[in-house]
Amino acid sequence: MGSFSSSSGQKLAICMVELAVLMGVAYGGNFYQDFDLTWGGQRAKIFGGGQMLSLSLDKTSGSGFVSKKEYLFGRIDMQLKLVAGNSAGTVTAYYLSSQGPTHDEIDFEFLGNVSGDPYILHTNVFTQGKGNREQQFYLWFDPTRNFHTYSIIWKPQHITFLVDNTPIRVFNNAENRGVPFPKNQAMRIYSSLWNADDWATRGGLVKADWSKAPFTAYYRKFQVTPVSSSRSRSSGEFANGDWQSNALDANARRRLRWVQKNFMIYNYCTDLKRFPQGFPTECK
Repeated sequence: MGSFSSSSGQKLAICMVELAVLMGVAYGGNFYQDFDLTWGGQRAKIFGGGQMLSLSLDKTSGSGFVSKKEYLFGRIDMQLKLVAGNSAGTVTAYYLSSQGPTHDEIDFEFLGNVSGDPYILHTNVFTQGKGNREQQFYLWFDPTRNFHTYSIIWKPQHITFLVDNTPIRVFNNAENRGVPFPKNQAMRIYSSLWNADDWATRGGLVKADWSKAPFTAYYRKFQVTPVSSSRSRSSGEFANGDWQSNALDANARRRLRWVQKNFMIYNYCTDLKRFPQGFPTECK
């Protein structure tokens, strides 16, 4: 992993990040500066002057990274290009998480598949150590051919998952109905590429084809934008980049409905077999 050429340069970069956060403006990161490669040895690489990162998986090990900073609210954007070809058995996880038995977590997980079949995008929200809030989607494009932007907007009022700025899921704060909401624990950004062929593809029926290894996913254009404290938009709506508002506008609601009607393949809020005694409170 690379390093800054001098301590003065490192201090200047840190000051620039802190200034951006204080001003409430977007900060486009550098992987050397913003992330630590945590496991997998040489399977995790930063290159392109810190503008690109790759994770690889082979039969021996996967790999992963974590942000050096913690974040409490804001918009997190990352562009990913997923494992191409036969990716069955692999999972590329990209998520926010705190630590401990009562941790909070906001998940994107990309479940690989055999060549020609679509990836499954798995989302989940953990609050106080409890998850089980899964929604799954097919994507309306091939996520292995080009980079696409996957975003999390995390605010005290809601969590919104976006793909190429199209909302696919909104998890609203329902504390007034007794549902815990992630708002008190700062979280780091994590990503990993790992072997989950015991469950990831068709419930584990399709195993990883190690003759195709190493499997590699690529990352670029990380950006974090803090929640603005300069003005209140509690009654506003957001779309087309105006995400600081607290509700989707009409166009964004249409796009959300389009995704959920045509590409959602699982929603815990409609799983009667799983919740025979009644759906969770936030679903009602």
